[in-house]
Amino acid sequence: MAYYNRSSTGDTLARGLGWFSIGLGVAELMAGRTIARWMGMEDRTNLIRAYGVREITAGVGLLALGDPKPWIWSRIAGDAVDMATLAAGMQDNPRAGNARIAFGAVVAATALDVVCAQKLHQEEAYYRSLPVPDYSDRSGFPRPVSAMRGAASDAPIGEDMRTPKILQFQMAQGQTAAS
Repeated sequence: MAYYNRSSTGDTLARGLGWFSIGLGVAELMAGRTIARWMGMEDRTNLIRAYGVREITAGVGLLALGDPKPWIWSRIAGDAVDMATLAAGMQDNPRAGNARIAFGAVVAATALDVVCAQKLHQEEAYYRSLPVPDYSDRSGFPRPVSAMRGAASDAPIGEDMRTPKILQFQMAQGQTAAS
């Protein structure tokens, strides 16, 4: 069972990274060719668009209710793939400087992702260290069962809550309860 607090520092950072992922993913998806051209990696346009879909998926996962840790780790894995792609794209590239700028941006985003993952795991460890509340002595009733037994038997029933006369069981004429 995962322990998380939707108002904690780690979760707030995770939601911020979720919005960043969606924004970056939309940019990569919609302007993949322009980004690829800027980095001198025109042959990887479709790959950049696929990375955009991955970013959008991670962003939606981070913003959805639930444990954000798996989605942060998916961002970290995606960042590693991005860095490998950019490192390969810097080889024999006249726009290698732009690819280096993108590489530095991915390194910075990875650092934020790692800090967020650490914070989320620390918060989970804290919540797991708290004692488990003991509710075994509670029944859920406001008073002991013995004090409540028969309490409603003398309650007045309003006319509007009674069974209408036409729906009440009536014996046929000449019939008795014993027959």
